[in-house]
Amino acid sequence: MNRTYFLLFLFIVGSTLIITHWAAQRKQTTRQFFIADSSLSGFQNGMAIAGDYISAASFLGITGAIALGGYDGFLYSIGFLVSYLLVLLVIAEPVRHLGKYSLADVICARFPGNRIRLAVAAVTFTISIFYMIPQLVATGLLVRLLLGIDYSVSVLVIGSLMTVYVVFGGMVATSWVQIIKTVLLMSGIFLLSLMLLSRFDWQLPLLLQHVKAGTPLGDRFFSPGHLFSTPLEALSLHLTLFLGTAGLPHILIRFFTVKDAVAVRRSVITASWIIGLFYVMTLALGLGTVALVGWQRLVETDPTGNLAAPLLARELGGDFLMAFIAAIAFATIVAVVTGLVISATTSLSHDIYNQIFRNSTATEKEQLRIAKWTAGGIGLISILFSLGLENINVAFLVSLTFVIAASANLPVILFTLYWRRFNETGVMVGLTSGFLASLVAVITGPHIMNPGHGWITTEPLFPLLNPGVVAIPVGFAGAFLGTVLSRRPVDEEGFSRVLVQAQTGMDPGNPVGRRPS
Repeated sequence: MNRTYFLLFLFIVGSTLIITHWAAQRKQTTRQFFIADSSLSGFQNGMAIAGDYISAASFLGITGAIALGGYDGFLYSIGFLVSYLLVLLVIAEPVRHLGKYSLADVICARFPGNRIRLAVAAVTFTISIFYMIPQLVATGLLVRLLLGIDYSVSVLVIGSLMTVYVVFGGMVATSWVQIIKTVLLMSGIFLLSLMLLSRFDWQLPLLLQHVKAGTPLGDRFFSPGHLFSTPLEALSLHLTLFLGTAGLPHILIRFFTVKDAVAVRRSVITASWIIGLFYVMTLALGLGTVALVGWQRLVETDPTGNLAAPLLARELGGDFLMAFIAAIAFATIVAVVTGLVISATTSLSHDIYNQIFRNSTATEKEQLRIAKWTAGGIGLISILFSLGLENINVAFLVSLTFVIAASANLPVILFTLYWRRFNETGVMVGLTSGFLASLVAVITGPHIMNPGHGWITTEPLFPLLNPGVVAIPVGFAGAFLGTVLSRRPVDEEGFSRVLVQAQTGMDPGNPVGRRPS
């Protein structure tokens, strides 16, 4: 075991546990547990959103994708960034005005009813679990690689840690873990970028010359066509990334942690700047990996390219810098997973237990107890799944979560907010069709059905690795046709009330005209 790696990992764990202890000392209510009592500033929440959104797939995967695929790898990262324009301009403020704790609250503001709340909560829970499992698997593999600790022990330790953060600290601890992760991540890659540029005397043309010499692609490194098999595959991926972010429940619930619409706008703008700077610096790291580490050495060490950033760190600053970057990658995964646990916990304890089973009559103490037990149960489920998937490629689950968010959640959110004729039948058909289309397309696609290394060793029935270009239109069509063919009368009054509240925060049905707390 490398002692430097171990001490830095221990520092990350110790710091986050101190935060959790601090959060646990505060008086906890349901608002404190689920949304940090809306006490975060716009800047703090923006940093937390960035920490929640920049996953290990972004930090490790995008750097490797740029190193191996050149132009296509950077284009991949643009989809993550551009998606925040949709969130900022169309989604963020209405979600904050209509919701209280969860995405289901937003939809049920217009369509109250247990059936719809249950359906939205089920999709939220599914997305959270599907996204959580590959994060835990990646953490286990990373810790095993760097510290020599058994995979099962690694997953158990990390899974237990994320559960402790949520059970004892709630959204307060989760938010500050994400903020600290953002500070560490941005500091680390900024330092790497400066060291990289200084190695080439701050001359970008000199760096690009070494890139051409370090890759077998040569000049073609800066042209498209290396990462995606067809233009349709590239279009499908970017459509999924662009639309999927606006439907991710663990991102949307972060808008409830600030006090007003101004703070929501500041949150999204802050997050957009941080994420934008992050992806610009990953471009530098990807180029630096090719120039200093070399394409051949990267592929021999890790054909997936996920170790590009740590290898570059070792080249620039030796074992200590590599250990620091690896510890940041660890913190990145932990921060994302805690956000997912909070999202899944809210969908089960608030939406299903309190709203459906108890008809909103559960006491504060009872709701907190159920939420903490639920968080523990979710942690256990995720750990058990991750333990059984050590030797199986689960990267497709990340793709699946974005596709479900874009094809099931997003049509329902947009139509709820902006389509007067939309009705309950449209909600159910849209959710169901988008979810099933995503699931079927992934199961019958090359991720699962592959003669060489698939779960099912046969030719795929669906040709695309990224099925968004098909599944997303199915979800929108399902919501549209379900509404039109049901022929229910339009609830003009209900739509007008929701439209006013979504855009202004003023509730016309409330005697004082303000959004209820």
